[in-house]
Amino acid sequence: MNREAAEGVPSNCCVRKRTAAPPPASGRKYKSMAEIMQMAKPAKSFTGDYYTDVLCQQCRSGELEDKIILCDRCDMGYHLYCLRPIVVRVPKGPWYCPSCTREKTVIRFPFMQKKIIDFFRIQKCSNATPKENCGPSNYGRKRRRRSMILGYQKKPRRILVFTPSKDPKQRLEQMSSLATALTSSNMEFSNDLTYMPGMATRSANLAILEKGGMQVLAREDKETVELCRNMYMRGECPPLVVVLDSREGFTVHADEDIKDMTFITEYTGDVDYLNKREHDECDSVMTLLLATNPSNSLVICPDKRGNIARFISGINNHTQEGRKKQNVRCVRYDVDGECRVLLVACRDISRGERLYYDYNGYEKEYPTEHFI
Repeated sequence: MNREAAEGVPSNCCVRKRTAAPPPASGRKYKSMAEIMQMAKPAKSFTGDYYTDVLCQQCRSGELEDKIILCDRCDMGYHLYCLRPIVVRVPKGPWYCPSCTREKTVIRFPFMQKKIIDFFRIQKCSNATPKENCGPSNYGRKRRRRSMILGYQKKPRRILVFTPSKDPKQRLEQMSSLATALTSSNMEFSNDLTYMPGMATRSANLAILEKGGMQVLAREDKETVELCRNMYMRGECPPLVVVLDSREGFTVHADEDIKDMTFITEYTGDVDYLNKREHDECDSVMTLLLATNPSNSLVICPDKRGNIARFISGINNHTQEGRKKQNVRCVRYDVDGECRVLLVACRDISRGERLYYDYNGYEKEYPTEHFI
């Protein structure tokens, strides 16, 4: 072994050394923040007219600037009521306009009978179940016979049992459309009012607290509602289909002709106190109890759990044309001492017709003048 190799010197006589760091440059390269602030010109203060030139990108108007929200990405403005679906109030967190938000891809719920049965927890009709609870036909005959015995000359208007579609495949399509809408909205199916920890308890839902009293659901109508619930549990759903509208979002259409006074569905979801949800971003909060003491008032919040009522559209009840669209009425009832909200057809509904109801009922507190 030669001397260069022994000392670690390469045979080409080029010795590799570590590169030394360059010496620090003489003087300071950057000015201090104090010097910069001394030289900076004072910024103009914002005034109330700072955003007056912001126009709504939909209607090209700058009116009602307090109703305009700005996109957190492009700073473009939109009226709350010009957006589709309508934004109820200014969002608490970041908000992005339709142009900056990629169109949400709706994944269709698997059209498989077992998947749908599991999703809606459908049960088979037990042999021990009385026949009058297994379908609407026996119940209808029972009511007519009772009316004849009592000799009613003027029959009161009673809620009718819905008639499911006869084709089982069509019913699967209807339930699949609802499952698609629920899963796309990150919701669970629930056909009951739910009382979650940290919200209102079931003991708080007392109809006697209603300001001015609440109408009691008649016994015959209560039987109708319970019969419809049992039918739904067996997969015999109302003839309704959920359709995705590019402007309004998910909407509900009649998949068969529906008669006047037919039970559509019950409004369900989590029950909470109104004073805790006054600034809630959910666009479908429904009044459940208007108590004499406002702290006892309750609302239904279908943002995590609910049923097809969540997707039925509200009408613009400030115009005659809007009121003509209404084909469903929303009524709060006292059912065994508890408040319940029922949706019932208020006229004959043709197949393919979109369902609309007055979101306010008789309260007239929610601004629906911007509804379609």
